[in-house]
Amino acid sequence: MSSPDRFVPGLLATPRAFVAWTLAHGIQRRFLRRAALKGDLMARLATDPAYYDDPYPSYEQIRADGRIVRNGLVGGTVDHAVANAILRSDDFGTGAGAGELPGPLQRLHTLTRDPDTLSPVDPPSMLVVDPPQHTHYRRLVSRAFTARKVGRMADRVEQVATALLDELEREPTFDLVSRYAALLPVAVIADILGVPDAEREQVLGWGNHAATTLDPGLSWSQYKEASAALREMNAWFSMHIERLRRDPGDDLLSQVLQDPEAADLTEVELHAIGLLVLGAGFETTVNLIGNAVALLDAHPDQLAWLRDNPDGWANAVEEVLRYDAPVQLTMRMAHSDTEAAGQPVKRGEAILVYLGGANRDPEVFDDADQFDVRRPNAGDHVGFSAGVHFCMGASLARLEAMVALRALYERYPDLRVVGRPERRGTRVLRGWEHLPVSTLARVPTI
Repeated sequence: MSSPDRFVPGLLATPRAFVAWTLAHGIQRRFLRRAALKGDLMARLATDPAYYDDPYPSYEQIRADGRIVRNGLVGGTVDHAVANAILRSDDFGTGAGAGELPGPLQRLHTLTRDPDTLSPVDPPSMLVVDPPQHTHYRRLVSRAFTARKVGRMADRVEQVATALLDELEREPTFDLVSRYAALLPVAVIADILGVPDAEREQVLGWGNHAATTLDPGLSWSQYKEASAALREMNAWFSMHIERLRRDPGDDLLSQVLQDPEAADLTEVELHAIGLLVLGAGFETTVNLIGNAVALLDAHPDQLAWLRDNPDGWANAVEEVLRYDAPVQLTMRMAHSDTEAAGQPVKRGEAILVYLGGANRDPEVFDDADQFDVRRPNAGDHVGFSAGVHFCMGASLARLEAMVALRALYERYPDLRVVGRPERRGTRVLRGWEHLPVSTLARVPTI
């Protein structure tokens, strides 16, 4: 007979999966929809496309309401100082995962959770565990993202960008996301994880589904679709880990598998490391490149300045991260009664940190709603979070975006956005699903 602590497949899978969805998303979804109907702004930002397609006016309304606003379930802040204080404070943790559920719900979550559909937001992912567990995982993974190793990747990023642009030479119009912005980072992350060339397209597809799990209040159909993809992805990771054990390379996973400090890691923990590196290393960069192209298309004077001042690309990337952050929000929970930048927070209170709103705080950034690639303090954004959960791959994402954008506009100086761009339907991640572009000086009608 199966252990009661393990997910039971077969006939019980659907009802148990439904209970798992109810605990992780269903209850939250119902609350959010009811709160949104009553006019709660944070709930509308989480549920209504009219709000999360362009969240910035709502952020300003939250800013006008106070440094921390509350709706009965969570607090929220768009204040840069409060956000920084919360993200850097040891008094706050991620507040995610089953460990934060009350006793009976914690037990029910354990009974219904399926370890074969582990996602980047399930423990033991570094996104949702705190020190000392987080410290152990981060130490193992961070060795792949040292300044020296990222610097060595520059040639590889250039090589990938050049090859992708060569393939586009015969296509005057193409989807920037699927043909360039997505393919460049997935190639680099695949190198880091030791993914064979023939399997990269499939891994990319799984990664897109995994990204939806970052959003709160998924529908049952969205949850089922994501879970199916995650089941396939986890099965692939099991096979891939065994392959690397037999024939290790110089990739990150091979290094982790051979590290004496990783000897006690379970397969679930190894999966969590791989899933996070794939999801975080891919999604942020895709959105960053796409958002940059859309913004530069809307500000041709700034693109012209960058053509004349190519040394400005690094700061331009920082301004894109500030102005239209690829990751819009994160959440922290207070471990005890505390405060953040002078604002009281009670033990157990969850605070939504709207990174996109904090990045437009007028107390920090002059003319915060203006896009300016020459902004002197653009790098003061919190687009990569802060504190112990600061994005490990930030330096790599910056490098990839800078190289990708510079190479793109050097090859195609007349690149223009055409047709009907389509935003992604995600709330936490902000980017483009489709961004049609033309390389011709005279934009065709499509």
